[in-house]
This record gives sequence, structure tokens and C-alpha cells, in this order.
Amino acid sequence: MAVTTITPRLMAFDAFALVLAMLALGYLFQRLRALPDNAAQVLNLVVLYVCLPAAVLRYAPRLHLEPALLGVAAVPWLLLSATVLLVGLLARALKLRRDKHAVLLLTVALGNTSFLGYPLTRALIGEHALPYAVVYDQFGAFLILSTFGLWVLARYGGDARPSAADMLRRVLRFPPLWALVVGFSIMPAEPPSWIAGGLQRLSDALLPLAMLTIGLSVKLALPREELKPLAAGLALKLALMPALAWALVPLLGLHGEMARTTVLESAMPPMVTAGALAIAHGLAPRLAAAMVGYGLLLSLATLPLWARLAVG
Repeated sequence: MAVTTITPRLMAFDAFALVLAMLALGYLFQRLRALPDNAAQVLNLVVLYVCLPAAVLRYAPRLHLEPALLGVAAVPWLLLSATVLLVGLLARALKLRRDKHAVLLLTVALGNTSFLGYPLTRALIGEHALPYAVVYDQFGAFLILSTFGLWVLARYGGDARPSAADMLRRVLRFPPLWALVVGFSIMPAEPPSWIAGGLQRLSDALLPLAMLTIGLSVKLALPREELKPLAAGLALKLALMPALAWALVPLLGLHGEMARTTVLESAMPPMVTAGALAIAHGLAPRLAAAMVGYGLLLSLATLPLWARLAVG
């Protein structure tokens, strides 16, 4: 009994220690300009094209396809509906500009469900829960980014509105999605040792590389004139959305690790990519950077609380 109760705590402690160390190292490199300006983009591609697909291939074949998985995939879409409604009401109450409204739509709707979600699910809940995080991320957050996210950027950022073909093309170009297809179809649950060993080493690099990338990218300048939308947006993302997910999971028939993973993924801080896209389109850059940076720091305190609250 002692071993089973202590090991997950040690795992979580080790994961958080590594998260903080790599974040601090990345932020230090950013401040010192020790790495090339495009280092974050290059590392991001390594994570997306190598480490993340390896993690998916490692865990997806162990996932038993069952109707309840539809509930896991449905939660982020239900939370998206709540986000559109609540952010709209918030924008009216605070009389937000269109660009700030767009930033809150993106950063509240989209969480860091892969780079941060995968390793912390593994640490806080367990290795067997990781496939549920993959379902939440791939069929929820990623598809929302590729559809709703593109629509928000087009509507508020002045771009031409993306067509259905553009959205489909973006989805089909995402490597982890193809890894998920392979994992569900031809990848054996117990591959040969040389394949399993290679996938394990590549997937183990996911956490340090992802956190280093975030550290290189995150901005912590506090915009005084944007404190109200920042505070309101983080309250929605880190408190209200996981609370709604916690209320939804029993209604959708989700229990155990499946329910805990769903709530934990919904509690992830704003997606770095969402903030970066908002900045690239000139949508309230300081608010977008603050939502990502401060959201990440605050989530290091809130995520363990949601992981414990969702037990049972």
C-alpha cells in the first residue's frame, strides 16, 4: 500500500520540478538571448513532428474504443459553447475592444492540452490515463483550433475567412492526428522492444522540450490597463471551465481515470499557440502574452487541486 500511494506523488513532484526547471531555463535563455531568435519555433516543430506523435503511438493502441470516449471528446466542444456565451457577456460588461474580445475567445476556449496536458496527466493521474488526454486533445482542442480558432482569426484579424477545405487541409497536416489513426489501426499494443524503446525515449523528451519551448516564448509583462480582462479571462479558464467539466462528466457517463483526465485537461492554462496566433494577427498582443504567461504560472497551483477534486 505504501508504494502505490507514494509513487504517484513522487512522480508528480518530479514532473513539476522538471516543468519549473525547464520553464526557468527557457525564460533565462530568452532574456539572455542565448539561443537564436527562431529557437522556440524549431523546438516547437520537433515536439509536434517527433515527440508528440511518438507519445500518441505509444499510448493510443492501449486505448479501448468505447462509447464513453465520445463523452471525453464532447466536453471541450460543450465548454466552447459556454466560452462563446460567457466571453460575449464579459466583453459587453467590460466594454472590451474587438481585439481583446477575440483574444479571450481564443485563450479561454483553447487550453495547453498537449504540451502541458500530456505530461501532467501522466504525472498527476497515471500512465494509463494518457490515451484519454490524447482523445480530449486531438478531437477537442486541436479540431477547435483548426475550425473555431481560424474563424476567430479571420473575423477579428482581418484575414479572409477560411473555407471548409482550408480547415480540412490544416487538420490533415497535423502529424499527431495521423499518429492517432495509426495507433488505433495497425499499431500493436505491445510492439517489438526496439520500437517500444525508441517511442519511449522520444515521448520522454516531450516534457522537457515542450517546457523549454514555452519558457522561450512566454511573456510576463503585466499590462495595467488590461488587468480586468486578464483577471476575468484567467478566472474563466482556470476555475469556471474545469468546474463546468466536473459537473458534466457524470452526466456523460464518465468515471474514474476517464473523468479525472477530462477535468484535468479542461483545467489546462491557455494554449501557447492560441496566444502566438493572436499576437501574429495583431490582436491585443500584450493581453494575449499575459494570458499565456500568467495562466501557465497560476496553473501550476490550480492543476493539482483539480486533479485531486476530480477523484471518484
